[in-house]
Amino acid sequence: MPTNSVKSSVRKTASKPAALQQPECTQSALAECVGRTVRRYLTDMGDTACSEGLYALVLRELEVALLQEAMAFHDGNQSRTADVLGINRATLHKKLALHGLI
Repeated sequence: MPTNSVKSSVRKTASKPAALQQPECTQSALAECVGRTVRRYLTDMGDTACSEGLYALVLRELEVALLQEAMAFHDGNQSRTADVLGINRATLHKKLALHGLI
């Protein structure tokens, strides 16, 4: 019986317009976006070393963007933002200060 339900859901997906169909890959939209950005950065920079290291650069840039967007979405409310991010409000405050966002 589970096989039929899988086939039926595949048929429903196939009948949707191409713009609404889920991609076949298992990668999330966020991971796909980060992957594209890192590939573009590597292509642009070539073998030029990043002074802080690519890993640290990506994490810093991602954290700043995440904090900015989450704070904006919650109208600057640190308690709601911290809850959504799954971190303590004091930790959020520390990270905001570290990145010069408050």
